[in-house]
Amino acid sequence: MKLRTTLVAAGMVLVTSTALSGCGSSSSADSGDAGSRPITIGWVPGNTTGVFKTATEYFEKSADAANDAGMNVKVVTQAPAGGEADTAGYQQIIENMISQKVDAIVVSPGDAESIKPAVREANDANIPVVYVNLLDDQTGVDVSAFVGFDNEVASEVSGYAVLDYFGGPGVLGTGEKVSVTPEQRLDVNFWRDLYKGVDLSSISGEGAIIEGLKGTSFSNQRVEGFSKIIALAPNVKIESVLAADWDRSKGADAAADLLTRYPDLDFIWAASAEMALGAVSSLEGAGVLDTNPDGSAPTTGKVSVFSNDSTAESTDAIRQGKFIAETTHGFADWGWIGTQVAVKLACSEQVEAKNDIDPRTVYYANADQFYPVPQLPLPDWASIKADCKS
Repeated sequence: MKLRTTLVAAGMVLVTSTALSGCGSSSSADSGDAGSRPITIGWVPGNTTGVFKTATEYFEKSADAANDAGMNVKVVTQAPAGGEADTAGYQQIIENMISQKVDAIVVSPGDAESIKPAVREANDANIPVVYVNLLDDQTGVDVSAFVGFDNEVASEVSGYAVLDYFGGPGVLGTGEKVSVTPEQRLDVNFWRDLYKGVDLSSISGEGAIIEGLKGTSFSNQRVEGFSKIIALAPNVKIESVLAADWDRSKGADAAADLLTRYPDLDFIWAASAEMALGAVSSLEGAGVLDTNPDGSAPTTGKVSVFSNDSTAESTDAIRQGKFIAETTHGFADWGWIGTQVAVKLACSEQVEAKNDIDPRTVYYANADQFYPVPQLPLPDWASIKADCKS
């Protein structure tokens, strides 16, 4: 059954477009004390730093909230030693969690295709699997639910922010200013509506892209989405695309390389906050970072930085003007909602199959909505506990 719901709590709207999904027994047996039994959630992030550190923190906060309501939820976190490209590491960790008989596995795949053998093993063991960081349907495996976003859409949002800053309509730069309310979500629908029929020939600039792990689905989708929007402005040119493997130090090296090859760059868009923070360090060191804490006109001769992710550190970079804008991927939401979904699956309760974080623009005027205290929906753990089945 298809279902579209809007959940409103604590100042945040979470939009989900879903098919209802469940795991385990579908009987209506009395739950008894099932909601108090130990539930172990295995969480497999790409690494334990940056965006994944934020996600992990909120997996644990969500479990604490469940335990405050009388449940007994534990989150076990293990990341592959080689990071998101470590397919063998993912395989081994998921196999270990299966042998430990965790109640659900939540994973952020570095490459969704390469981890399918491990996911099939979890399927065979009747352990529900949740993906975070994407919403793409998967073939050949049973993924019980997704918490994430469309990577191409997310990078489209960043493309619009760049066009805005360099002269298009919106909330940045010197173009036509649009009045927005504090709670308004600057998501892809906002930007598409705003730019419908607008002549973008007056916008010009030279830019470069720092992508993640070259050839993987996430990186490809983000580059495609961003490039598609930049191409709407015929006088904005992307000079180069360099890979930095989602890594900060490699992002710094990529930015230094780009500066050497293209000294007249106006902007760099990095597909993740870690790479963008690395780029900032190189640009600052070279004395060419466009530092603009109030989103006013670009500084001639300087290089502006845009990114995708939104972490506590990158949001501070926005406040300091070191990032002009960033598209949030909702890492706090991953953990906060991911724990809820995993627990409900472990309890054989129905869940939303696709939980869309709704990527949107973070900039100087709305940064406080995201960090240090993210606005998140309030879960009804008492009802989850009461409905839990053994």
